[in-house]
Amino acid sequence: MIQNSTNSLLRIFISSTDQIKQNLLSEFLIIKAKNSGISGATAFKGIIGYGASSAIQSYKFWEISDKLPVVVEIIDEDEKIRSFYESILPELEKMRYGCLVTLEKVEVLLFKSGKTKS
Repeated sequence: MIQNSTNSLLRIFISSTDQIKQNLLSEFLIIKAKNSGISGATAFKGIIGYGASSAIQSYKFWEISDKLPVVVEIIDEDEKIRSFYESILPELEKMRYGCLVTLEKVEVLLFKSGKTKS
């Protein structure tokens, strides 16, 4: 990814309980992005939300299940993001429950690697 350039941000809105092949969908997406050479990906867990089903998902300390909204953000050059999306689209289309995917242009102001701990 090139600093001070326009790149793309892919957002995937899912649930914390969504799975692909017995793995959490959020983990699957992050690992696949890493293995695809994507510059960065992060999953955020929400505290309340709803989507196409209109069913509100929220955190309540007395509930046993932890079904919460999750947003996975993936950023890189437009061509890489579009290629990555095409590679995950078949899996997203097979999902039992819904999801929302958005794409937007972003300007990267700073992209700096940190030092790894020895």
